Amino acid sequence: MIEEFGRDLRMEDVEMEPGPGEVPVEVRASGICGRDLVVWRGGFRNLRPPLIPGHEVFGELDGRPVGVFGAITCGTCRYCRSGKENLCESLTFLGEGRPGGYAEVVDVPLGNVFDLPDSDYPRYAAAACPLATAIHSSRIAGIREGERVLVTGAGGGVGIHAIQYLRAIGAKVISATSEGKVDVVSRYSDQVVTGREFSRDVREVDAVLEIVGSDTVNESLRSLRREGRLVLVGNVGGRSIELVRPAMSIMREHAILGSAAFTKSEYLEAVRMIHEGMIEPHYRTYPLEGVNDAYRDVAGGRIVGRAVLVP
Repeated sequence: MIEEFGRDLRMEDVEMEPGPGEVPVEVRASGICGRDLVVWRGGFRNLRPPLIPGHEVFGELDGRPVGVFGAITCGTCRYCRSGKENLCESLTFLGEGRPGGYAEVVDVPLGNVFDLPDSDYPRYAAAACPLATAIHSSRIAGIREGERVLVTGAGGGVGIHAIQYLRAIGAKVISATSEGKVDVVSRYSDQVVTGREFSRDVREVDAVLEIVGSDTVNESLRSLRREGRLVLVGNVGGRSIELVRPAMSIMREHAILGSAAFTKSEYLEAVRMIHEGMIEPHYRTYPLEGVNDAYRDVAGGRIVGRAVLVP
């Protein structure tokens, strides 16, 4: 539980009771998303402690393996009606507007629960959310077979699964990552670059999945060809994004797009791909009481892929 932003989380006994239309899911694995760290740092001004984080939840309902779609939507606004529930006008997430999955049991709307094809819970907790994010952002970018795509933060939770997805759809993958993750990232990349000035080695890419944000976005734009597309997937540092050379993007007619999470159908597609072995999940597990160690390792860039809590 987050009792104070930026401080260690605490284990607490909390009495929970399902509300109308809700069911209790026994948590078997809960992924730690980069969004969770933003919540923990106090990055969302509308949130106040105490908070139980966690929206990447997999476990059991009445003894059967299930997953939980972590976005709570209204189902009635124009975006929900058109299958774009990721843009719901009343969108909230488990772990933010209500208690999340860093727990032994979490109460969720029945409509957010779906059956899992197997019970390898940590694999889904590690890869389903980042893979669905990659599916959605790749579609926003309109990535086509044979295109050269740069991915920043390629060794992180979203990045390591995004580069595998891009390979699967036939893109040429250029990965920007840290020195310590090159060996793993290289398995799924046509080119790997490190360092702060990677645009010296990367030129004329068709698209960028910008996962890191403020620290890399200007180098990404320098690497982007005329009429190229840059999709903002994340901003892990939380600092304001400033375009150092806006004239360059104006003259090159760059398209800068936002990508908001994913739809439920994309999440289910990610689950299918993981089950069928099309994507290799990368993760490290931690016991629930080791959540603070997990946060420190994620924040310090010491994990390839995701950290997963196993109650």
